[in-house]
Amino acid sequence: MSFALNKEQLMIQKMARDFARKELAPLAAERDEQHLFPADSLRKMGELGLLGMLVSEKYGGEDMGTVSYALALTEIAAACASTAVIMSVHNSICCGSIERFGSEEQKQQFLVPMAAGQLIGAFALTEPEAGSDAQALSCSAVKEGDAYILNGTKRFITSGKNGGVVIVLARTQESGSDGISAFLVTPDLPGFSVDKVENKMGQCASDTVDLVFNNCQVPAARLLGKEGEGFAIAMSGLDAGRIGIAALSLGVAQAALDEAIKYAKQRKQFGQAIAQFQGLQWIIADMAMDVQAARLLVLNAADMKERGENCTMAASMAKCFASEMVNRVTSQAIQIHGGYGYVKEYAVERFYRDARVLTIYEGTNQIQRHVIARELLKTK
Repeated sequence: MSFALNKEQLMIQKMARDFARKELAPLAAERDEQHLFPADSLRKMGELGLLGMLVSEKYGGEDMGTVSYALALTEIAAACASTAVIMSVHNSICCGSIERFGSEEQKQQFLVPMAAGQLIGAFALTEPEAGSDAQALSCSAVKEGDAYILNGTKRFITSGKNGGVVIVLARTQESGSDGISAFLVTPDLPGFSVDKVENKMGQCASDTVDLVFNNCQVPAARLLGKEGEGFAIAMSGLDAGRIGIAALSLGVAQAALDEAIKYAKQRKQFGQAIAQFQGLQWIIADMAMDVQAARLLVLNAADMKERGENCTMAASMAKCFASEMVNRVTSQAIQIHGGYGYVKEYAVERFYRDARVLTIYEGTNQIQRHVIARELLKTK
């Protein structure tokens, strides 16, 4: 099996790399320290087509395919993980859900400006008492006339403060996965508010918030899909979302490896560059093997999805391995930097913080192992 990239994929990869290095990398540390949402950069990414990579051309997207998307996301993450997670949620979960399940009117109203980067999407599934057990959500939606009245709280919502449209999962029936529905909610609706803004360990330029719905009146025309399809909508985006997080992990790890190699060549101890010491060479070799193994898992899952194959197990494998790999690699990068790796002057400190959450969101790695085992043990 060959993963040789075609000319178009190489061109997209180079475009994303050039943009990331020129526009994102110089601002990443400042944005992280000051918790600055990258609005200007996202606007430019929209103009380049990076926020509509998986959207059909009919709705203003680029329809570039999952492999190109993973390549671009990896390059964005190598420069700024905060921007990359916004891009990932927006593309793979939000745009994908609206294109698959939205009405034509909803696609024109939301998907078209989302593909252009004029509107950033957020996805609100998690609640204070419903994390990995998504079916335990309690946010309710009661239909009254031409509107649904939403009540409840959503937690850890990426882009919840700065997003222009939020896909909210809420109960239209009291129990069961078929009692969950999805709604397109905008911040201008009465009863919608942003509550707690999390002060996070990493990815600090991406806002993560609580969203509160207090008798929030959502027009019935904003129901995404049909009543009771909400859980299916949420699950339908998991494969692409997990490939996205795997690609994000790969980008951060590659950046950490690059910084470690550069530092090892420059730093001198005992009269020579520390890169000359066998102990450090072995650490760098292990890092490189980890990164390359993750790259192959990401490309395999992305290629399977692009060809329309069942990629559930491959996506979970890529996400699980890559997110654990990046935690190993960023830790080793700090070790190679010594005391300097522990201070904010060096980027590896930020990479280490940014990496930690990657084993948690888009399904914890315990959930990924459950998915992998379930797929392996299915009756043939």
